Amino acid sequence: MTVARESVLAVLDRISLPDGGTLVSRDLIRALVVEGGAVRFVIEAESPEMARAVEPLRAMAERALLALPGVVSVQAVTTAHGPAAKAPSLKIGQHPTPQPAGPQKVAGIDRIIAVGSGKGGVGKSTVSSNLAVALARQGRRVGLLDADIYGPSQPRMMGVNRRPASPDGKTILPVEAHGVTMMSIGLMLKDDEAVIWRGPMLMGALQQLIGQVDWGRLDVLIVDLPPGTGDIQLTLCQRTQLTGAIVVSTPQDVALLDAKKALDMFRKLGTPVLGLVENMSVYVCPNCGHEAHIFGHGGVAREAERLGVPLLAELPLDLAVREGGDAGRPVAAAEGPLADAYAALARRLVADGMA
Repeated sequence: MTVARESVLAVLDRISLPDGGTLVSRDLIRALVVEGGAVRFVIEAESPEMARAVEPLRAMAERALLALPGVVSVQAVTTAHGPAAKAPSLKIGQHPTPQPAGPQKVAGIDRIIAVGSGKGGVGKSTVSSNLAVALARQGRRVGLLDADIYGPSQPRMMGVNRRPASPDGKTILPVEAHGVTMMSIGLMLKDDEAVIWRGPMLMGALQQLIGQVDWGRLDVLIVDLPPGTGDIQLTLCQRTQLTGAIVVSTPQDVALLDAKKALDMFRKLGTPVLGLVENMSVYVCPNCGHEAHIFGHGGVAREAERLGVPLLAELPLDLAVREGGDAGRPVAAAEGPLADAYAALARRLVADGMA
């Protein structure tokens, strides 16, 4: 019986590291070979200290794989490649440098989708990370840029805490998680370190995160914007050629008031609005199956109809979404109704030529 490589990776993706993420989401698996029922791989840690910490996980991974139907033998070793390369001259946060007038295309990236919201707390970052993973599972080459400079959350949500390398102090090599190439200023900071910058520094940081990162070839780059209508949104829309924007809102009137402002901003800046997403649309009780519309229901659909833009998805409120985000395992990377909801959103964007 032949074992699928995807099945092996799925098992390894359930082996959690002590400091968050999994063997797969933290990109520690190397030289994976699956031949018939034989599986071989290397767990490559970032340092000798980390290698000692993850060594018990090697035996755990071997036992888990031997329980997989069709696996007859497992050979795994743990190694370390030393600390990530650092360039002392690499610094994020500076005044923007001049560039040609008007929005510019980013080399190697076919489409760029900004995900925005009028206010915080509506799940915009959750939608961004899960949409990126869902698109990657559709076979797209996907990047995820965390443009929320003051409150970066994507490193936690994607299960990554490695500082990106820079071979020359200028080019930044992004990290990969769940099949998505990602970059966040949060990867350059300590967990409790605040960013205290004025507008020009924010604009310069965004310019670096887009232009100095070696994104490679991407079908689509998802940009997770901060809430509101400030410097980051203005800089992105005026300096970068965007495919369009998706606005996320919860159904209640207070959230929709701010979502309308985000929509107005994108339109004034000439950025196409690809559609709206109603997040936390319905809560289904796991015990009795009762549906409760905690934040109301249908408000975003009515607003989309009024504005003549598509309602792209109605995403449920579920404890697993929060747990997955905290653990660095987006629900879109798993199976089940929640993953299906994001898969449907991804398929729609691909089918419509947006992603």
